[in-house]
Amino acid sequence: MTTSLFQPITLDGLTFPNRIAVAPMCQYSADDGSATDWHLHHWMNLAMSGAGMVTVEMTDVERRGRISHGCLGLYSDDNEAAARRTLDAARRVAAPGTKFGTQLAHAGRKASNQKPWEGGGPLKPDQDPWPIVSASAIAYDTGWQVPRALEDDEILQIIERFAEAARRAERAGFDFIELHAAHGYLIFQFLSPLSNQRTDRWGGSLENRMRFAVEIAKAVRKAVPKLMLGARLSVKEWVDGGFDVEDAIEVARALKAAGVAYLCCSSGGNSPLQKLPTGPGYQVHLAEAVRKGAGIPTRAVGLIDDPRQAEAIVADGRADMVALARAFLADPRWAWRAAATFGEKIHPAPQLARSVTTMQHWMKAAG
Repeated sequence: MTTSLFQPITLDGLTFPNRIAVAPMCQYSADDGSATDWHLHHWMNLAMSGAGMVTVEMTDVERRGRISHGCLGLYSDDNEAAARRTLDAARRVAAPGTKFGTQLAHAGRKASNQKPWEGGGPLKPDQDPWPIVSASAIAYDTGWQVPRALEDDEILQIIERFAEAARRAERAGFDFIELHAAHGYLIFQFLSPLSNQRTDRWGGSLENRMRFAVEIAKAVRKAVPKLMLGARLSVKEWVDGGFDVEDAIEVARALKAAGVAYLCCSSGGNSPLQKLPTGPGYQVHLAEAVRKGAGIPTRAVGLIDDPRQAEAIVADGRADMVALARAFLADPRWAWRAAATFGEKIHPAPQLARSVTTMQHWMKAAG
């Protein structure tokens, strides 16, 4: 009998061959938002991983919304053409049934930063920094650039840029869109009472603070009605007085009503004061709470790297899918390993077929 992890799942008419997802991972290797040869290698590798759902990295809807100079975007014709080229190559080597999505985002007050291996943190004056925006004029941390609070008409413009980026994603050939409402980026900056201190229709009550996220979901749903739409949400901020699980359930209900088919349940990222616990599966309870509270399919994420743990999460009904990031960077064939663990069939590219018995031998030996 097929294990729970390898059962197919259909979300808003889009069927995935298993419950394993590649979580979006910033590569900081784009050229003015355009995918490069690094992405060609990376996406093709993930396409052959055996994961049913591959969500490529945070992809920004405008140039000033990038975290760094190397962040991926879908705000220009060049970006769109590069994404199409790279995705086409990935599809040519992908395992049967693999679906590809892009995560649309805007970094807001966490934009204009150095790449992690350059030190992280705000760009220095000689590193071509740019002005940043947010819900309110509150810096992420001491020494960080203070963002300018967005005017009402600017908020509407950004909503439309999400819709336009979604149209570009559809033309590039993606199967689904994921909205990035997590980790302290712009959508979450509006959701959190710590970073959103507005007094207009975009701030104050939770209903007002979630308006930006909901309007983006509606705009994207209208722009690309044939694409499945999901979202990633920081369910808990891990800061006193911040966004919490009860808020997330309300937001999840509103996003579901706006056409969002699943939520990837992450946490934190909006404050350096967060007290975030870590460990394998440390966020699974958040996915479980949102799944039960909002009646929406969820994807669990957070240091999940053991196939048996992943299987238990799905089998026990705590989440509908599991997403892995670092595990796929460390082992691009992680889903093969999971399949070998449970005696499931592995679907390699023909050029890789002779390696299947080796993987099965490794997992049998690991026992």
